[in-house]
Amino acid sequence: MFFFKRMRNKRALNVLVVTNALILIAGAMMGPIYALFVEEIGGNLLDASIAGAIFALAAGMTVLIVGRITDKIKQQRYVVIFGYLMMALGFFLYLFVNSIWFLFAIQIIIGFGEAIYSPAFDAIYSKHTTKHHEGREWALWESMMYFTTAFGAMAGGLLAYNFGFNAIFIVMAGLCIISALYLTLISKKVLK
Repeated sequence: MFFFKRMRNKRALNVLVVTNALILIAGAMMGPIYALFVEEIGGNLLDASIAGAIFALAAGMTVLIVGRITDKIKQQRYVVIFGYLMMALGFFLYLFVNSIWFLFAIQIIIGFGEAIYSPAFDAIYSKHTTKHHEGREWALWESMMYFTTAFGAMAGGLLAYNFGFNAIFIVMAGLCIISALYLTLISKKVLK
């Protein structure tokens, strides 16, 4: 309880945590059932592994470049918003996957989106932490990441089971768009 009392006055951190929570929920929705989706489009477990590797390689290479660029950008919140929208695009494109190669291309887009927003998000979040409370305030984000992963995994499974994969993709893209819009509308007042 003490933790959240200290955070009440940190509106910027709360906005960042909420918007990123939606992104993390979206990403977690596919996690446990990703291989089933790959199989549904004609792939196999090896294809699912390759797709995961492509995502990680695209994100890993891009994040190093974006990190350097982010340090030079004054309005870093726009970089976060752009990354969120790029992830929304990738999640939306899942609706049209008809081959493994198209899936691989989407994984690159999503990897780029995550790599674009991550350094800027971390920079903004770090800027708004309270001196001598950085660990506690970053713990809020870490805790949220685990809780949203759990929630997203369950929600994704339930959606896929009851409504199919397309329902998941629409919700995933929608969560990213909501995050980007909220950050756009609130960020001028809160994030400096």
